[in-house]
Amino acid sequence: MYANILIQHKIKSLDHTFTYHIPNELTNELEIGMKVRIPFGNSIINGIVLDIFNTYEGNTKDIISIVSKELKLNKELLELGKYIKDKYICTLISAYQTMLPSSLKINNNKESYELQDTYIVLNKDESIINQYINNNKRAKKQIEVLNQLKNTKLLKKDISSSIINVLLDKDLIKYEYVSKYRINKDNIKGDKKELTEEQNKAYKEVDLSSNNVYLLHGITGSGKTEIYMHLCEDVIKKDKTIIVLVPEISLTTQLVNRFYNRFGSDVAIFHSELSEGEKYDEYRKIDKGEVHIVVGTRSAIFTPTKNLGLIIIDEEHTSSYKQENTPRYNAIDIAKWRCNYNNIPLILGSATPTLESMARAEKGVYKYIPLNVRVGKAKLPKMTIINMQDEYRKRNMILSDDLKIAIDKRLQNKEQVMLLLNRRGYSTYITCESCGYTYKCPHCDITLTYHKTSKQLRCHYCGYTAFYSDTCPECHEKTINSFGLGTEKVESLIKELFPSARVVRMDKDTTTRKGSHEKIIKGIENLEYDIIIGTQMISKGLDFPRVTLVGIINADESLNIPDFRSGENTYALLSQVSGRAGRSDLSGEVIIQTFNPDNKTLLNVLKNDYNQNYNYEMNIRKILKYPPFYYLISIKVISRDYNKASLEANKIAELVKKNKNGQTIILGPTTASQFRLNNYYRFQIIIKYKKDELLINYLKKLDEMYISNKDVYLEIDVDPNRL
Repeated sequence: MYANILIQHKIKSLDHTFTYHIPNELTNELEIGMKVRIPFGNSIINGIVLDIFNTYEGNTKDIISIVSKELKLNKELLELGKYIKDKYICTLISAYQTMLPSSLKINNNKESYELQDTYIVLNKDESIINQYINNNKRAKKQIEVLNQLKNTKLLKKDISSSIINVLLDKDLIKYEYVSKYRINKDNIKGDKKELTEEQNKAYKEVDLSSNNVYLLHGITGSGKTEIYMHLCEDVIKKDKTIIVLVPEISLTTQLVNRFYNRFGSDVAIFHSELSEGEKYDEYRKIDKGEVHIVVGTRSAIFTPTKNLGLIIIDEEHTSSYKQENTPRYNAIDIAKWRCNYNNIPLILGSATPTLESMARAEKGVYKYIPLNVRVGKAKLPKMTIINMQDEYRKRNMILSDDLKIAIDKRLQNKEQVMLLLNRRGYSTYITCESCGYTYKCPHCDITLTYHKTSKQLRCHYCGYTAFYSDTCPECHEKTINSFGLGTEKVESLIKELFPSARVVRMDKDTTTRKGSHEKIIKGIENLEYDIIIGTQMISKGLDFPRVTLVGIINADESLNIPDFRSGENTYALLSQVSGRAGRSDLSGEVIIQTFNPDNKTLLNVLKNDYNQNYNYEMNIRKILKYPPFYYLISIKVISRDYNKASLEANKIAELVKKNKNGQTIILGPTTASQFRLNNYYRFQIIIKYKKDELLINYLKKLDEMYISNKDVYLEIDVDPNRL
């Protein structure tokens, strides 16, 4: 027998199967989807079996061994990989690799991350054991252990090694190894909450036997999670499984705890903050069908759930569902594919749905379910816009007088405050006041951000770091100064203005260690902090009843990004973070600081008017031919050589123009928004199209044309989140 095997190398020229002979000893064990060891050239590598057949004409090498019999890609995931390759124009091996946790990736040679407990059990009949006991009555400790072993097995670590060694020598006992999971939850199921009339109506709208996509458009605090859990209970009653996606690791903590409290050990979690061993365990639980619910971030969409009955994507508007490196998939597209494959419904939940989702709901492509009322006594917060131009004249560079007064009031009332600034670090750039020298990344030509705590200058694109010095490297004067604003600087000012307040900062810098998200969130829930300062990771889904004030330090931060989604993203960000205030019977307040108080997007946030913002943005998108009226593809032409990148970018633009239909629009080439990254020059071509099979097929050919080009690399991004 023979097998077609896809090898571990991601090189595009090797993106096809190779035929190997299956040796007799593996014939009855080898299955499609298994990872195997194979000879390839002069080396031994791994591959994945895609097909098994009886006859083959030609010379082949033998498969060496099966790496793992227990875990393999099932039929659904193998088909999904082909879809990803076709839609996102990537190699098939890249598609399969992205589905697997690091511990199981095809190029990983480690066979198992399994954790085991070692037990001691009897190795002889009880009559022989009793005979030994009668003949060795002075060995009291040995007798005690043997008598215990008659009734139960014992953990090796609980028994003296000297006793174990004696009994092993006598062949009276043996070791028994039992697998265990690193994450274990008690199988205690909590009481479910009663749904409100509006929640119940929304819950009943979902037909679990359909293949519909439902857009659950619920304002912040309207109780979307409780509807999710009621639906999960219904799916579990049918002995089917559910995948629940959340956009941020910070969100999994609270949501996972709610699911644990309701469903106990029937829940597995899956996100990047887990250790390799924990991911292995959770993946194994899911693969064995030991849990009905999987809660996780983007990559959880690839877990090998069997008998899938429902997929839920919370905060569906969030850009983190789109992967930014190859393969550049969107988890929502993957969810739709899996729902179609299994003929099950998909629920997209958000207080601020994307324009594309709302447009599909308007056309009836999605089933629209609104939730317009907060649960319980919670009311929407009072919102105020502060003109920072006036505050600057009063020398209030960071916090307005109104925000300072509001913070002080909340501290006196023993309530909590959230402050949002979507830029980490202390200062956004460092420059010399004498000669104008500015610290830039030598690899990316982008200004370095100053992090005061670590006294480092960092590039937030390639990770380059340098130590901060107040002496200019150009003119050698001590005239270095910092400009711009980051969360670290806000934290420093808050501690200075409110010295008795307990302050915590939640951004990428403070949440790198394992468990750091959970520790901070638990601290906030336990009222260990008065003021929470953070980036967008504090804006979505978190529920803290004592937070009654949200301050948005610089609402213009996201508005000024040169991207067609900046208005939509700003509305979503500010609406979401505003929704953290007043989620209990305590009234909430939101203060938005801006230099553009008349901006339409900010005024829509102030009025909490999603529909008006939707219509405003849709009008702009229609005029400029952006999604949802047109699809987008971005082609980046990348090279270490500026001239080669420029030359090839112009050549590619001309080739694409010759292979499109009349409605398709080609823009560029122009320099990409991050022109030089990690010493690579980047040019960009933007394609706007409605339906163009000619173009899509040509882009696949174009990608293949550059397989062997060692100097120029193509990065094709289908449906990019940003340009």
